[in-house]
Amino acid sequence: MSLTGTDEPREPTRSAAKDGAGPRRTRAEELRLQLADEIVRGIYAPGAPLDETSIANRFNVSRTPVREAIRLLAASGLVEVRPHRAAVVARPDADQLANMFEAMAGLEALCAGFAAERMTTLERRGLEDIHEKLRVLIQSGDPQQYHEVNEAFHNAIYDGAHNAYLAELALSTRARVQPFRRAQFRNLGRLAKSHIEHDRVVEAIMRGEKAVASAAMNEHIILVREEYEHYSETV
Repeated sequence: MSLTGTDEPREPTRSAAKDGAGPRRTRAEELRLQLADEIVRGIYAPGAPLDETSIANRFNVSRTPVREAIRLLAASGLVEVRPHRAAVVARPDADQLANMFEAMAGLEALCAGFAAERMTTLERRGLEDIHEKLRVLIQSGDPQQYHEVNEAFHNAIYDGAHNAYLAELALSTRARVQPFRRAQFRNLGRLAKSHIEHDRVVEAIMRGEKAVASAAMNEHIILVREEYEHYSETV
């Protein structure tokens, strides 16, 4: 695919790792991902308490990162925090989840559209490189590794939009829906389908087609939601 766009360097809207692995996570973020995965998979049932001391002992950490992880989980609607009592597992209702994904789709579509207009040649090549890494990972069938590089893929598009405020909104919203986006990669054949959806986005960005890139990304996030709903019916 031919490259378009300017060669002039621009300041990135956020730090993006050059190896496609994303920035290093804090212990609280790692705990959040682990606990979110277990909640979405049904290991923690709805209504089950999340005792900070027990979790801290299990992961051999202090209660401070556990408390922060639970706070982050509450922002995703996976956990209900109760005053002076242990937090409990909860899933967002269908309307709340639909609203979250609708907002995510709109924000990511905006980022993709701006990226098609504003990405530098170097940024476009970087996006293609990450896209190729994802293609290779399809063969491994490792949903966790694919998820991590997938985050770098979307981060590259946020950066390429060259709108720091929009990138901040997209990252904040993604943090709330991340457990559900991550879970859908466990569906059989989902990695390959995700890559095909990404391919439409990448091609439009490379061609500088703003409207096409925006529409392709919007459709991708809608399909992510549908894949999560399918996954949730199996756990």
